[in-house]
Amino acid sequence: MSFARVALLLAAMTGLFLTVGYMIGGAGGMILALLVALGMNFFAYWNSDKAVLSMHGARQVTEQEAPEFVGLVRDLARRADLPMPKVYIINTPQPNAFATGRNPRNAAVAATTGLLNVMSREEVAGVMAHELAHVKNRDTLTMTITATIAGAIGMLANFALFFGGNRDNPLGIVGAILVAILAPVAAMIVQMAISRHNEYGADAEGARIAGNPEWLASALEKLERGAKSIDNHAAERNPATAHLFIVNPLHAHKHDSLFSTHPATTNRVRALREMAAHGGTGSVAATVAPGGSGAATTAASSRIPSTGAAGGRRRRRGPWG
Repeated sequence: MSFARVALLLAAMTGLFLTVGYMIGGAGGMILALLVALGMNFFAYWNSDKAVLSMHGARQVTEQEAPEFVGLVRDLARRADLPMPKVYIINTPQPNAFATGRNPRNAAVAATTGLLNVMSREEVAGVMAHELAHVKNRDTLTMTITATIAGAIGMLANFALFFGGNRDNPLGIVGAILVAILAPVAAMIVQMAISRHNEYGADAEGARIAGNPEWLASALEKLERGAKSIDNHAAERNPATAHLFIVNPLHAHKHDSLFSTHPATTNRVRALREMAAHGGTGSVAATVAPGGSGAATTAASSRIPSTGAAGGRRRRRGPWG
């Protein structure tokens, strides 16, 4: 996404801050909200990726700790002509993944233990290629800043509901209630528009990076089933980050197509399979196929380390440990 579009997004979010600030404290509240917005924008640019990763309890892993997974990401990043991102694992049984970071040199990709345990190597490759496509397309800055500021707008809107009866507010408590309702909705609409557009683009680019659209199509079907049936408690606590994930992690929105931050999975799968029917592109079969080079050669010796409680034996449910 271009710098101009990022600037427009930040301006829109700042405008929401100013409106809510006015409803809380009139002109003085608007000035205070402007200062908060400027500080929030500065923080979001430099630190929102760390904040999002922390919200979801993501733990960075090295190639020594998880050679198969990190090696696969390294091979895919090389194919995409990208710097190697930091690699994180999130300890939740729901299969999902996201990318974050302000630019390709400061990017991170994260996958859940649920994803790593239920997906084949090819499907993991498809998912991580999709996330690297977000990095390559420079979607991650906008997506991460949106997640951080949208959450803040929601909190500030709640203050408007309780403290919005100031004398400078021409609509009084009615205006405060409207802002409390509409400001988070407006932020969500910005997220929705950005995410839907970005997901289709990342699907296509990810399929080209991985070399086989069917890998991502198959993974999306599993992701959809998993996200609908398995809770992601961290995502439920931080719904403003939902649009970062490859599929919507929130049960509350699974039937809400109007305000969904993601395109319908069936449409995404159909587009990928149409792409495959027309020939697709290249291949990373040598990278991920059993017996191949790179990450696959570590299949017998590497396991994704558990991020749960120490001690006890964890049953291995997939090729990633």
